[in-house]
Amino acid sequence: MGKYILSIDQGTTSSRAVVFGADGAIVSMGQQEFTQIYPQPGYVEHDPKEIIDTVLSAMRQAVHGGSVPPEEIAAIGITNQRETTLAWDRETGEPVCNAIVWQCRRTAPLCEELRAQGLEQQIRDTTGLLIDPYFSGTKMKWILDHVPAARELAKNGRLCLGTVDAWLIFNLTGGRTFVTDVTNASRTMLFDIRKLDWDETLLRVLGIPREALPRVAASGEVVGSCLPELLGTEIPIAGIAGDQHAALFGQCCFETGMAKNTYGTGCFVLMNTGSQAVPSQNGLITTVAWMLDGQPTYALEGSAFNAGSAIQWLRDELELIRTPQEADALAETVPDTAGVSFVPAFTGLGAPYWDMYARGGLLGLTRGATRAHICRAVLESIALESWDLVHLMEQESGMAISQLRVDGGASRSRFLMQYQADLLDKAVLRPQVLETTALGAAMLAGRTVGLWKDPEQLTALWRPDAQFQPHAAPDRRAEDLARWHRAVERCGGWVQPEA
Repeated sequence: MGKYILSIDQGTTSSRAVVFGADGAIVSMGQQEFTQIYPQPGYVEHDPKEIIDTVLSAMRQAVHGGSVPPEEIAAIGITNQRETTLAWDRETGEPVCNAIVWQCRRTAPLCEELRAQGLEQQIRDTTGLLIDPYFSGTKMKWILDHVPAARELAKNGRLCLGTVDAWLIFNLTGGRTFVTDVTNASRTMLFDIRKLDWDETLLRVLGIPREALPRVAASGEVVGSCLPELLGTEIPIAGIAGDQHAALFGQCCFETGMAKNTYGTGCFVLMNTGSQAVPSQNGLITTVAWMLDGQPTYALEGSAFNAGSAIQWLRDELELIRTPQEADALAETVPDTAGVSFVPAFTGLGAPYWDMYARGGLLGLTRGATRAHICRAVLESIALESWDLVHLMEQESGMAISQLRVDGGASRSRFLMQYQADLLDKAVLRPQVLETTALGAAMLAGRTVGLWKDPEQLTALWRPDAQFQPHAAPDRRAEDLARWHRAVERCGGWVQPEA
C-alpha cells in the first residue's frame, strides 16, 4: 500500500490539493484561485470548467511539485464547497450553465413560494434544513426552469444535476462515475437524512427528475479511480465529504458534544450529536456529519455566510489593507472599535436569523473612526456571529460545549481567536495542521483503504498548536453583544422582496 493520501479541497475561492503522510503531516500542497462571477446583485457563479482545471492544476502541483511518486499514493479524498450546484450532459460531460454558488440569492422568490405552500415544516422534518436559497434544491429547479438545454437533456435522460463533489468525480473518472456522498446530499433540500435516500415528495414538488441525481455513497467508500493519465497511475477515490463535515472529522470531533468552527469564506460551527438527528426550532441545521460502516453520525450546524470574505472585502474592495495580517496589526493598535459595528451580511444572514434580505452594514461611525477601528470591527463581527451560533447550539442540544476547536484561514488571526475565547468564555484550540478540511477528507480516504485502522490512530493525527483562554470582563462581553445585536437588527430586511 502507498504511504500517502492526496486530498482535494475544492473551495469557494480556490482549489487546493494536499498530500499527507501517514503521520498526518502535510508533505506538499498546490493551490489555484479561480474567478468569482457576479452577473447581477445577489447572483454568484463559478465556471465549471475552471473548477476542474484548477483542481487538476493543484493536484499536479502537489504531486509532481512535491516530488511525490504517484504510485505511492494510497487513495484520494475529496472535500468541497457545499450546496454549489452544477448541471451537465451525461454523455459529453459539457456543462449547460455556470455553477450556481451556495452564496447566490437568486432563488429567494422560489423559497417564498415554497413557504406559501406550507412546506417549511415538512422540509425541516425530512431534510433537517430550512427553506433558503443557500441549499441546492431550488438552484436545481432554477436551472431546469431557466436553461433550455437543461430541460432538453432532462427529457432525454442525459442531464446530470449535482454538487461539486459529483462534478469532480465525474471528471476525474472520465465520466464513469456519477456519485455524491451523504453529507453533500444532505445539503440539497431533497434528501431524507433518516432514510438516507432522495425524498420522492420533495423531488416532485421541485420538479427534479430522480434519474438526474447521483447515487448516494458513504463518506468512506471506494467510488472509482482517477484516470491514469491525470497523475501517471490509477488512484482510488475513497473518501468524500462536504467541507464542513470533513473539517469536523479532521478536528477529531468523534465524541458527542465536541464542536469546531471553520473560519473560511463563511463561518461554520458544527457539533457532533452522535446517532441522534437533533431537531432545531430556532435556526440551526440538522445534518449528516458522515456515514461510515453503514452507520450515520449526525451534527447540528450553524452557518454564517460571510467571515473571511469580509477580510477580503477590506483588502480588495475598500483597499484599507494589503494583507489579512495587516488587519490584525491595525486592530491591535486600538483598545476597542470606538463604537463602530460591522455586520457582514453581504449575501444575507444565515443562522440564527435566516434573513435573505439582510445586507451588510457599517454603523456607529463618527469622525473619530479610523481604518484601525473599522478593521477591528470587521474582525470582531466574525467572532460575534460565531457567538450567536455556539450559544444557540448549546440551547438547542442541551449540551455544554467545553471547548471550541478552530480552523480555516482566519483562525490564523491571534486577535480574532483571543476575542472569540473572550466572547464565548471558553477555551479556543487551534491545531498544528490548519488544513483540517483537507485532513478530514484524507482521514476518511485513508481509513477506507486501511492506512489508518482504528479511531486511536486517527485521533493521534490531531496535535494542538495554540490554546486561547478567556480573560475578558463579563460587562465588556455583554456590551459588545448588545451592540452587535442592535446592529444586526438594523441591517435586517434591507432589500425588498421581489413582487
